Amino acid sequence: MRLFSLILFGLAVFTAGLMAPAWAGDEDPLFINLTSDDPHRADMAITFGERQFERGHPLTIFLNDKGVWIGARAQSEIFGPHQVRLGTLIEQGARVLICPMCMKHYGVTEEDVIPGVQLGNPELTGGALFAEDTKTLTW
Repeated sequence: MRLFSLILFGLAVFTAGLMAPAWAGDEDPLFINLTSDDPHRADMAITFGERQFERGHPLTIFLNDKGVWIGARAQSEIFGPHQVRLGTLIEQGARVLICPMCMKHYGVTEEDVIPGVQLGNPELTGGALFAEDTKTLTW
């Protein structure tokens, strides 16, 4: 029985080592997938991104699914403060991408997108998402 317990303990320690959390390096990129059109959730995502960007993490925010509304000028009554903050992030060097397929689905035109937001494509979006050591979050 003691041998069995030692084997189980050894397996537990080994397995725990395999499941160790991934820690971010000081300059690891952050990719935020913002799918919600809920103002509070959008605020949380943008605020988290701002704080990590201030700490030196390259930042990409991807406006995806209903998140495209956040980047639409027609929605400035609801998302005006969010749009100002996204614009400031862009000016400081962060990247904000928007999903063209989602834009089409929700009727957001390219002309309606706030300045500085880039239309995503497989190379641009994938390049940011799969850049070495990138960490991702979704709201």
